[in-house]
This record gives sequence, C-alpha cells and structure tokens, in this order.
Amino acid sequence: MIHFAQSRLSWIILAGTALGLELTALFFQHVMKLDPCVMCIYQRLAIFGIFAAGLIGIIGHKNRFARLIAIIAWGISAAWGLKIALELVDMQMNPSPFATCSFLPEFPTWMPLHEWLPSIFMPTGMCSDIPWEMMGVTMGQYMIGAFAAYLIALMVFIIPALSASKPTQAFIADYR
Repeated sequence: MIHFAQSRLSWIILAGTALGLELTALFFQHVMKLDPCVMCIYQRLAIFGIFAAGLIGIIGHKNRFARLIAIIAWGISAAWGLKIALELVDMQMNPSPFATCSFLPEFPTWMPLHEWLPSIFMPTGMCSDIPWEMMGVTMGQYMIGAFAAYLIALMVFIIPALSASKPTQAFIADYR
C-alpha cells in the first residue's frame, strides 16, 4: 500500500477521476444544455481543487512535503465539495422560498473566476431545480457519492502516502 500511495500512478488516478468529473460537468452544461447553479459551480471548483492536488502529487510524488500539500488540498477540496453537495441536495429535496442560493458566485475580488472564464464558472441555473436524474438519483446526490468516495480514499491513503519512505527489501526481509 505504501508503494502505491507514493507512486505517480496513484496521483494520476486521482487527477484523472477529477478531470473526468470536470469534463462530464462541461458536457452536461455545453452539450446537454443543462444550466449549472452557483452550488454546482462551487462543486466544480472543489473538483478542480482535487485535480490540482493530483497534479501536485504527480509532480512531487517522491517528496514527502509535496505529498503533504497534495493531501491537504485533496482533503479540503473533498470536504468542502461534500458540504456544498449536501446543501444543494437539501435545497432540492426540501424547497423553501427562504433557502435559496445567490445568482452570482462569491469569489474573492482578486480572483473573479466567473468573469475570467464565464463558460466554466458562470452560474445560469437555479439551485432548487433538478435538471437531470439517472435511475432516480439526482446529479447532486451523485456528487455526494463522489466527494464521499474521495474522502474515503483519502482516509485509506493518508498514512501510507505520508510515511517516511517506501519499504525496502531489507526492511521487508527483517519481518519475514
């Protein structure tokens, strides 16, 4: 497990799954013409954070500090994404005129992503709408599963990824 958690392949898998989710979101938006809400945009940003964590791990998989930075980014992004996904599903399943989301994302003034890349980060839908379902499960519910899976994978990989070094043959031979 330590060998895999510290390998480039594990980080490629992390980045690849996040990239797949990003491409799926863009397919839903631009090909299927489903309008993303502001909560969807925030989840998209969380997935970008996981993707960035994967890239950091790919580049620095041999460096313990780089793996630590990647794991922190992975954990923060997955936890924040799960929180947003849970809030979105709550809004959709329990609609209320008092529980609505804003029309524009609240990005920092120094990083207005919705102005820089409006085709990716500009919300055009309403949070209470459910524009797509598959097998009775909404997109928000699938994202709860995705973020939960990322957090479970993080819990499995955190200790092996941060251990001091890969096990050597001499170390393994001592414990046979």
